[in-house]
Amino acid sequence: MFIVAGLGNPSADYALTRHNFGFMAADTLAESYGFPPFSNKYSGLCSIGDIKGEKVMLLKPLTFMNLSGDSLIKAVSFYKVPLSHIIVIHDDMDIEFGKIKAKTGGSAAGHNGLKSIDSHLGTNYTRIRLGISHPGGKGEVKDFVLSKFSKAEMEELPFILSDIAQAFPAVFTDKGANAAAFTNALGLLKKKRGE
Repeated sequence: MFIVAGLGNPSADYALTRHNFGFMAADTLAESYGFPPFSNKYSGLCSIGDIKGEKVMLLKPLTFMNLSGDSLIKAVSFYKVPLSHIIVIHDDMDIEFGKIKAKTGGSAAGHNGLKSIDSHLGTNYTRIRLGISHPGGKGEVKDFVLSKFSKAEMEELPFILSDIAQAFPAVFTDKGANAAAFTNALGLLKKKRGE
């Protein structure tokens, strides 16, 4: 089994904010691959389904971003899932909006959701990083990530989320999550469209 955690904050107030990009991606994966409705478990919303032959739990922690690890560790401990089978999808200010990057391991780079996960699990899990761009000044960061996407960004979101869903099966291998394979699959999608 793989656990795919999309990060965000609960409640309708945060629904379309930049910090909830991970929740949006998890919802898109659930819809794209016919997962059952999410249920409340492990201090989060979870759904177990199948993505191209792989058993996958989609998890949206309800602990608020800064305590994301509290939810994820409960699911990981219950199913005894190794770090190589954990994928975290999150917003990333260091990446331009519309760009998607993936890597295994690394630092939290100031992202509080990742800091929480690192404190429970260590750092050697796979991250799918969804670009939201940077607001500029350091003092603006909190307001920026908790603000809603702009109208122009909202128009692009369905295409970005669709690309994630289409490329996602490539991340799964017998040895665990493969960030490079996912990145390559994204590149092939763009190449087909002539981008």
